[in-house]
Amino acid sequence: EKDSNLGCLPDPENYSEAISSDLSDEWIEAMNDEIISMNHNGVWELVELPNGFIKPIGCKWVFKTKKDAKGNVERFKARLVAKGFTQNEGIDYKETFSPVSSNDSFRIIMTLVAHYDLELHQMDVKTAFFKWGSL
Repeated sequence: EKDSNLGCLPDPENYSEAISSDLSDEWIEAMNDEIISMNHNGVWELVELPNGFIKPIGCKWVFKTKKDAKGNVERFKARLVAKGFTQNEGIDYKETFSPVSSNDSFRIIMTLVAHYDLELHQMDVKTAFFKWGSL
């Protein structure tokens, strides 16, 4: 069994580093979990590229260890992300959208919490962004 105190090891920068590391089993399991979550949540649909289509958007893996307060590794997280930085505005897309709250929204929520003496809880939803399009 591998030591959970792996905080001194850097996270892999790419797929090749992840699968060639001493922790490759953990990274492969994390990648499988990500693919299973994406399939379960209907993140994509495989289609034929239309005629005249210049290029699809590539993907890359991003790896991150989640650590507890003492720096011990609790979980291995792998995310499959689109390489949006390869796109050109006006050619590959016209508009962008990011579901992020503004500072004003945050201040309003905090004001309501204080005014009504509410309890505020924070939580992490493992694959919350997968569901955004179906809300």
